[in-house]
Amino acid sequence: MTKKPGKSAQWRDVWKLIKPYWVSQEKWRAWGLLSTIVILSLATVYISVLLNEWNRVFYDALQNKNYPVFKQQLIHFTWLALIFIVISIYKIYLAQGLQMHWRRWMTAEYMDKWLGNHAYYYTEHQHQVDNPDQRIADDLNALTSGTLSLALGLLSSVVTLFSFVVILWNVSGPLSFVFSSYHITIPGYMLWFALLYAFIGSLIIWWIGRPLVKLSFNQEWFEANFRFGLIRIRENSDAIALYHGEKNEREQLTNKFESIRSNWWSIMRTTKRLNVASTFYAQFANIFPILVASPRYFAGAIQLGSLMQIASAFGQVQGAMSWFVNAFNDLASWKACVNRLAGFNAAIDQVNAQPRGISVGESEAHDLQLNGLTLNLPNGNTLFSSVSATLHPAQRVLIAGPSGCGKSTLLRAIAGIWPYGSGEITLAANKSHLFLPQRSYIPIGSLRDALTYPNADLGHTDERLCEVLALCHLSYLQPVLDEYANWSHRLSPGEQQRMAFARALLIKPDILFLDEATSALDDDTEHRMYNLLLEKLPQTSIVSVAHRNTVAQYHEQCWRFTAEENGQSTMTTSVLLKS
Repeated sequence: MTKKPGKSAQWRDVWKLIKPYWVSQEKWRAWGLLSTIVILSLATVYISVLLNEWNRVFYDALQNKNYPVFKQQLIHFTWLALIFIVISIYKIYLAQGLQMHWRRWMTAEYMDKWLGNHAYYYTEHQHQVDNPDQRIADDLNALTSGTLSLALGLLSSVVTLFSFVVILWNVSGPLSFVFSSYHITIPGYMLWFALLYAFIGSLIIWWIGRPLVKLSFNQEWFEANFRFGLIRIRENSDAIALYHGEKNEREQLTNKFESIRSNWWSIMRTTKRLNVASTFYAQFANIFPILVASPRYFAGAIQLGSLMQIASAFGQVQGAMSWFVNAFNDLASWKACVNRLAGFNAAIDQVNAQPRGISVGESEAHDLQLNGLTLNLPNGNTLFSSVSATLHPAQRVLIAGPSGCGKSTLLRAIAGIWPYGSGEITLAANKSHLFLPQRSYIPIGSLRDALTYPNADLGHTDERLCEVLALCHLSYLQPVLDEYANWSHRLSPGEQQRMAFARALLIKPDILFLDEATSALDDDTEHRMYNLLLEKLPQTSIVSVAHRNTVAQYHEQCWRFTAEENGQSTMTTSVLLKS
């Protein structure tokens, strides 16, 4: 996968990603959980306010050596701490539950969008989106967890700020000083110091850390490409081994990993600068309020308890104002995730919105009819134009012609997955059809599920499954019907094509399309497979795409494409004479 989208998502794109779940059929549970979490968050802020007042009473008791009050405040603190712990635990627990509900719903929605209307096929074929597996598996998880974490953190910071601004204003008192013969008094001066400290810190952190958004986006992209390269080697191990292509594959993987390494070092350098600023900011915040408030303490204007209360309130205000500073790394990762998902959404929407020039409908008269069909390539070049033909019930037709003339593309258009072109295709109403591609798809799972794909729920008996395996010369697979494996790696291409014929015998379609479905079989096995179709499915209409002349003997008619000088193909129809 090589395409790298670089457009940054706007806030309307973010809202488009987040909104659907909260107005879905699960909205009442979602809002109920969120409301409970918000109430618990507000409760933690309230406990923090009580602890701030506790600071004043406790440290005043220490300064005054008042043991009864000291002991009483220890008990009071124990209760406040226990309540705070219980609230915090359940807030996290419910937030994790809400995140999983949200992720489950979004995963189902995105799988429907990706698999619906053949969007997965078009986006892959047109290279519209890179690594869709990562978008669904990783980015949806990051979106839900990051959105909840950041939103709840921001809410808590805002409530904390408003709660402690009043406290800090009241307890800090005025600051008076003389400047150039002017007597200046700043009321609630600690509040202004806290706001100024947080503003300057946030500005510095943003300036240092802003490259992290793009770097985080790139890192996920490079990681996904490297992982995809490793998977490709595993899926094509036979071919690579036969080509002795290990050196070439290693070079490609090394180059992909070099991109990871280079980008990671850029992240490290940016993170190091960010950590220097944020660590200094956080550590100096511990002593800064004491330094600023100490003149009033040493002047006797406030006691130790008030000093500690000021320090605590300053920390709360500064911490609330520093939400951006503390969450910057998470914000950068979240924004990169949003950009990827927004690109994924846009690609699927673009694919679904593209015009379908070819009309695919149903008819009662024929099994298949082509009316003025023109097929184009995605770049606009025409394969063939104005083709018309008819397939009658139980008829067998061979589609022949040179490579690249549009034979397999014609089958894709009949299947409704090729949108480039014009004209009309009609298939028989209320008749089933099945396509057997050259490279048969075999899902990972039990052999039983692989054999009955995509209709595993039809409930074929073991006797029937064993029967079709024997008919297709796969009897040796009968004992492993329930064995779980990656059968596309266990079976040879010829065995996989015979498995496809076994599926056809199980499904018994009314119309069967074969696209080079015997290309990996020898002549004798090909003869047996086609004779099986003629014997077991005598009423099935068959349309075959093939290059080998031996296939012609099993068909009654030929639709032959001939390449013209202008690069297009023309189609002629002829009757096949059986030898």
